Amino acid sequence: MSSGRPAGLPHVDAEIPAVLVLPGPVRRDEVPGLCAEVRALLEGGTAGVVVCDVGGIGPPGLAAVDLLARLELAARRAGGRIRLRGAGPALHALLDLVGLRFQVEGQAEEREPALGVEEAVESGDPAV
Repeated sequence: MSSGRPAGLPHVDAEIPAVLVLPGPVRRDEVPGLCAEVRALLEGGTAGVVVCDVGGIGPPGLAAVDLLARLELAARRAGGRIRLRGAGPALHALLDLVGLRFQVEGQAEEREPALGVEEAVESGDPAV
């Protein structure tokens, strides 16, 4: 008895995150629906990450901060997290100001050196 291989590359397919494009300024009554969508994307996928494209969210303000915090909370409750795509410097600054940390596409993760950065070695350091 033999069984056929599943379509696609299982290891690669498991690491492709779902993408949620946030439309222009989001109204308060749209937030619960977006949170439900994040939960559904995490339950349907295997990556454990939903990429939130915030490029069209409009000028950053407290409404954007509230939305992102709620989306992250919904993702955490579903066993995943969100990653931001298209976040401008103003949104980064505002998130830093309020103390929220998000993983952002194109940035090195904490404890991971950026590409092309080499550590300096002091002449008196012992070889490891």
